[in-house]
Amino acid sequence: MIMRLLHHRHFKYFFLSDIISGFGVGMATIGANWFILEQTGAASVVGFMLSINVIAGFLASLVMGGIIDRFQRKTVIQWTYWIRAIAIVGITTFIFLNGFSVMYMYMFSAINGIGWAIYISASRSLIQELLTEKQLIKGNSLVEVSLQVGMFLAGGASGFLYQYWGFEIILLLNASVFMISSFFLSKVHYKSIPIDNEKEPFVSSVKEGINFLFANPKLFFFGVVPVIPLVATMIFNVVLPSYVSDSLKADAIVFGLSDMFYGVGGLLSGFLAAPLVAKIRMNKVILLYFIIAVVVLVSLVFNTFILVLYAGSFFIGLSNSSIRIVMNTKLMETIPKHYMGRAMSVWMAVSFLLQTIVATSIGVLMDLYHPGIGFLVMSALMLFGAMLFLLTQRQFKENDSLNEKAS
Repeated sequence: MIMRLLHHRHFKYFFLSDIISGFGVGMATIGANWFILEQTGAASVVGFMLSINVIAGFLASLVMGGIIDRFQRKTVIQWTYWIRAIAIVGITTFIFLNGFSVMYMYMFSAINGIGWAIYISASRSLIQELLTEKQLIKGNSLVEVSLQVGMFLAGGASGFLYQYWGFEIILLLNASVFMISSFFLSKVHYKSIPIDNEKEPFVSSVKEGINFLFANPKLFFFGVVPVIPLVATMIFNVVLPSYVSDSLKADAIVFGLSDMFYGVGGLLSGFLAAPLVAKIRMNKVILLYFIIAVVVLVSLVFNTFILVLYAGSFFIGLSNSSIRIVMNTKLMETIPKHYMGRAMSVWMAVSFLLQTIVATSIGVLMDLYHPGIGFLVMSALMLFGAMLFLLTQRQFKENDSLNEKAS
């Protein structure tokens, strides 16, 4: 049972910190998308807001990988918590005093993008330090559970909070959960990996990490595969507000519940991934979930029923999260610990680039044609992910040979 891993005292505190911060991020993201759509009436503005999010995250990813590998990863995460909390309180104050402004929302989006980029790279690298190699599949499953429980709770709470108290309350709650998450993370103690060369210039350190991936191109492209469902998840949050509002003629509560069902699917993936991989070959598990995602997304294009959206959201969450759990575990087993932060930052940069390209265009297409076209684009993206996986997994080298090459 993966829950036994919570007997690991320090991983337990990391898990609590992760689930609470995921709740705050999910609640604010869901609320922000609906808020800006309600205020402007344009899906293209929602798409542009995501573009700012991903551009800011991309720029952060260019430098943060080296920082994550040179400092204690727990400390890096705590700094992101506090800086985001302070910035969000400032934006909330501006909204209280001056009312809605697109610029405030763009500021919020940029802060979210930077914080998320740093957090994902640092937290996943921290998992690699906290757990043994045999524990990684269970650890990644539990982290996905924590993320999806946070999103699950956020989806249900955000719609109701927005409907009855407004977006400003959501922002204040978001800031408060970051401080609570920082408290739990402060209780995590572990032995950090030693830095290979502390006197090495920072720029040289970053270049060395990038060169490691480029020297192993098959590994680089293999690492892009779990980026695809991550990008699809971000796009889902752009497509969903217009789809619920225009195609289904529903309100913020249906929007929040749809996101909640996505979280339920992701939550279930955390309990199914490890048993499935134990019984079925990894290749078949990954391809199965890619196929499920493509079929479900295509079925949603012209759907007009709320219950069908709930079911579709569930299966998208299940498939996307399962792919990330299995693929990230394989990468953690493969990449040396002292390269992990930089490698994750490179893949996050790729993720942000893809999101920038797709999110900006998808909002315009939805305004011009039909909100359901967003799901069609997502299905094409997941199909591309399946093809990339087939091309890379056949030639992918095993852990030992890669580690030997790296050393």
